[in-house]
Amino acid sequence: MDIDGVNDVHILDPELLQLPGLSVKANPLIAEELFSQWLSLPETARLVKSLIDDTKSSTPVSVSKNCANLNISCGSALPSVFLNSGTPPLSPRSSSGSPRFSRQRTSPSSLQSPLKSAREPKRQLIPQFYFQHGRPPAKELKEECISMVDHLFSNYIDGLRIDEFKTITKEVCKLPSFLSSVLFRKIDTSSTGIVTRDAFIKYWVDEHMLAMDLASQIYNLLRQPGCKYLKQADFKPVLDELLITHPGLEFLRNTPEFQERYAETVIYRIFYYINRSGTGCITLRELKRGNLIAAMQQLDEEDDINKVIRYFSYEHFYVIYCRFWELDGDHDFFIDKENLIKYGNHALTYRIVDRIFSQVPRQFTSKVEGKMSYEDFAYFILAEEDKSSEPSLEYWFKCIDLDGDGVISPNEMQFFYEEQLHRMECITQEPVLFEDILCQIFDMIKPEKENCITLQDLKASKLSGNIFNILFNLNKFMAFETRDPFLIRQERENPTLTEWDRFAQREYVRLSMEEDVEEVSNGSADVWDEPLGSPF
Repeated sequence: MDIDGVNDVHILDPELLQLPGLSVKANPLIAEELFSQWLSLPETARLVKSLIDDTKSSTPVSVSKNCANLNISCGSALPSVFLNSGTPPLSPRSSSGSPRFSRQRTSPSSLQSPLKSAREPKRQLIPQFYFQHGRPPAKELKEECISMVDHLFSNYIDGLRIDEFKTITKEVCKLPSFLSSVLFRKIDTSSTGIVTRDAFIKYWVDEHMLAMDLASQIYNLLRQPGCKYLKQADFKPVLDELLITHPGLEFLRNTPEFQERYAETVIYRIFYYINRSGTGCITLRELKRGNLIAAMQQLDEEDDINKVIRYFSYEHFYVIYCRFWELDGDHDFFIDKENLIKYGNHALTYRIVDRIFSQVPRQFTSKVEGKMSYEDFAYFILAEEDKSSEPSLEYWFKCIDLDGDGVISPNEMQFFYEEQLHRMECITQEPVLFEDILCQIFDMIKPEKENCITLQDLKASKLSGNIFNILFNLNKFMAFETRDPFLIRQERENPTLTEWDRFAQREYVRLSMEEDVEEVSNGSADVWDEPLGSPF
């Protein structure tokens, strides 16, 4: 092959070297000859010299500009080896399709000057909004807390004992005083009996307890490590401290068996109202949505325990326990169907009692088959005596919804009302036909869909509790029909009291009077000198 023809050529365009039929691997001498010819060109020497000078003077190198000048000055001449070949010339390539031109076009934009980057505005930083271990306290709040801690610990260099720790609980942590022992033991993990200043700061400040809301503080204080919920046992230390320190419960100190029953009843009431999911585990969300924290704060300020009607009233415990004791004939601390049918002077129907013992509304905690424990009874009486509350509506809705389809149909209501109708006939009471009752029920509830009632329909109506009384509680059904003026006036005078509050108030007076009469009959001469109170 004659390659002398390249003497007439000033420069070769690499794009035009991509000719079919020529293999560089098969003819390595061709590539070497072409490269030697390219290096011998004067334009190539000027290009190399220019690049070296630019590098020495630290001037940004513009490769594309030099190559463009090189191409312009050289034209499009081809060596004779390509002109004489039998292969037709390639079609002109567009700059967009050529990898070489693509690299040349993007190269200058990618090689940005450091000065240009410095002139660009800094990105705005988004403040941190999630903290795995809780939001840290503000600087001012932290300094104020540490100053107060330093003052309170100044006279106790070695630390505080559990009986000296209540001031820290109240003044620094702003927690109810009966949580003092729980907080103390939470910090004193090694059971040394002493909490030092540094140990308190580490737990309350460094672990961000200081910045939490009150509900979150109490929740983290009571729950076990690693748990994301509260169990019944988590409230036991709180009730133990309350029984020891609260002046309204001082009379129970000599009766430990009733101290235990009181604590259990309070816990059952808390879970009945707060644990709406019915899992037996109170979440932080449930705790915040309930009124337990407000009741704890009121309890810490009120010496009369019976004025704290939410959860902690001793009178309410007394009513629940005595009603259970009256039904438990053999006092084995269990009641069966025959016992429960006597509740409220035989107010309930057999069919509703069967549904309760089928454990449809709530699974029994009793391990004895066919019998209800004290905890199960506490849930029952709270649901029975306050049918306006949402836990009660859910309890009885499950009982009436026989097929579990989420709605109460006329056939299901008729099934329960048939026994009511029969009982009215037995006591020579003028019976009310089911057709009339059904119209009355739909008028009171005003359901969204015809001929069926959903749980949401019941929760939206203020008369929902009367529906259940009509279906299975004859005594309350008759009371509703007669509309006792005394009860109506009582409700208007105390609109904040619930049906349960009014029932417990009436029942406690009755039980107290019965106890006084029993003591008089037993020869107690000084009974009338004592105020009405608990027999325990």
